Formats: sequence, structure tokens, C-alpha cells
Amino acid sequence: WYAPEGAKVIAATAQNEQFLSRLKDFFALEVSLIPFSGISLFPKEKIIPWGWNPALRKKLLDAGAMEESLPSMEELKQLRSDSGRKNAIHILNELRAENNAFCGESYFFSAVDDVLHFLHSRNGDHVLKMPNSGSGKGLSWIKGKITDKQTDWCRRVIHEQGGLIAEPVLNKIRDFAMEFCLSDNKAEFIGYSLFQSTSSGAYMGNFLMPQTDIEERLGEYTGPELLPQLRKSLAEKLCRQYPSYSGCLGVDMMVCKTNRGYQIQPCVEINLRMNMGIVAYILYDRFVKPGSTGKFTVDFFKKTGGALTFQQKMSTDFPLIVENGKIISGFLALTPVSEQTQYLAYVFVTSPSLLQNTGKTAE
Repeated sequence: WYAPEGAKVIAATAQNEQFLSRLKDFFALEVSLIPFSGISLFPKEKIIPWGWNPALRKKLLDAGAMEESLPSMEELKQLRSDSGRKNAIHILNELRAENNAFCGESYFFSAVDDVLHFLHSRNGDHVLKMPNSGSGKGLSWIKGKITDKQTDWCRRVIHEQGGLIAEPVLNKIRDFAMEFCLSDNKAEFIGYSLFQSTSSGAYMGNFLMPQTDIEERLGEYTGPELLPQLRKSLAEKLCRQYPSYSGCLGVDMMVCKTNRGYQIQPCVEINLRMNMGIVAYILYDRFVKPGSTGKFTVDFFKKTGGALTFQQKMSTDFPLIVENGKIISGFLALTPVSEQTQYLAYVFVTSPSLLQNTGKTAE
């Protein structure tokens, strides 16, 4: 869905091939599927995974990828360091020093006693974060006083990762992000991402809408000047913070209600990889008709057959209507769904002008 035109996607199975073939009846998906074992047949192709780690590098080498086309172990070590949550602390502090419209505090501690002293000296709830973990993961929420179990968690994290991060919990009104692409130490702004997360911080889904609409919604809280200023300042700081990084990244942010009114926490986390916000941006740009809006969601279904039942009901209740390769309205699963499917990515699109539609209906 987000691969560039002409790309080869490593996902060749009979189920995926059939699914892609059906999709091509409605959408301009100029991609082909290859099996993992077929990587060696395309030695000159650039490999662009969702994100890099040593295990993936080894797997690609074992499959016949050329070593010179992959990041070195030294580069992966640098990427792990760059991906750590500590980096967001530096940028947050710099941004807050520039503009009092920003809020948020974030502290790194390398000793349990320092964490406990910090928590005991302050009121309110706090969140503790592992320095190295996925976005929305590796979190411990402190409701008032820290428990013995949570203290043990702190000891383990500090022992394994050298420290942890502590932050006061803010009164969040909206989640959003700014998406960038870094290359040759230049930051290109891709767009805004307006998303939803659970109370524990786990990703739920993205809104599919024009960039101007997202700016307008956020501008209701920030005013018209703040976001462009933040975008420019952040681009400069990202280039300075990550001089060797090349690729996509997203900076998670929040609109918060404080005793000074609405403020932005401008650097909650920095995700140095492809991310759901960029996928949502591309989905809307390529596949949703202007004027329609919707949501891109990733759901988990614990019960066997739950995802399939959901997909069948939604497809019946909200049939997909497509015109000239663009979704006007309806439900669409973005991946094949079977009895065994547990994770399901899908879009649900609505149109204010549905009565005027004469588009093609997917079956």
C-alpha cells in the first residue's frame, strides 16, 4: 500500500497473490510480490524494510542479499543509539526553551534511588519509560505512589538498559505527529498525522483526511502560527541530532490542557523508521477520493475467526465504493483475512456526497 511504483514486495504466498490480484481490479497498485528466498535474484535492488535490526540483517544475508547493500553492524549500533528515547529529551528541552507555548517534562535516571526521590518529591501521576522499546511499549504508569512491583521493574530496566525515563502524565486532548524524511542531513516535511492511542499509549489508528483539515483541527488549539514555526525548528534540530540517519521518521506530539490553556508537548517520542502515520498519509493521498474522510485502524482479535466475522459483517454493512481508483466510501481490509487471522489492518471511509456517487462497488 505504501511501496513506491514498480517495487517488489517481499510477501509472496498464494493467499497474498490472490488478494493483490483482486485489489488491482480497483486500485493502481503497480507492485509485484516475491518470496523471501527470491531476494538473491535482485542483487541491485535497494532493500527498504519497516525498520532495521541485526536479526533482519542476518536473515537478509542468509537469503542472499549483497552485504554492501545492507547497513553495517556499526551503523546498526548507531541506529539503536539514535532510536533511544533519551534523544527526545534533548529536543524537547530545546523546543521548550524557544517557546513557552510548549509543555512537557522528561528526565533520565540511572539509579533507582534517584527515580524514587523524584517520584516522592512530586504530586500527580507519572509514566516511566524504557530507554529502548517500541513506541507505546515499555511503559509503566505510576498512579500516585509507586508500588513494590513497579520498583522491581525499575531495577530490572536500569540493570538491562542503563537507566529509565520519567515524565509527569499530562492532560492529553489529542495525539498527533509530524512526519519527516531525512537524507543527506536534510529534513523534508512529509505531513501531519492525526492518530488515536489507548490510555496506556498503544497505537489504535489514524484519521484519513486532507492535510489542511488536520492543520485546521490542530489550529483550533494552537493558533495558525505555532505549527509552521515548530515544523521549521524541529527540522533543523533533527538534522543536527541525527547527522548519519537516512530514511523516514515521525515525531509524536500531544495537544494538552494545562493551567495556562492549551499547549503542545512537541516531542513525546521520535520514531526512526517507517511508521503508521506515514502509511496513513500515503493511503489517503493515493487511494481516498478528495472530499471523503475516514480512519485507518489496526485491530487485534483474540478469538479464532473473530477477524473474519468482523470483516464479513463490515463488508456487507458498508460495501466498498471506488471511483477511478479512489475510495468514495466503505470498508476495506488491507491484508488477507482468514479463520486464523488475529491482526487486521483496515480502512473505513465515509463521504458527504454519497448520494451523488456512481462509482464501482467491490464485491
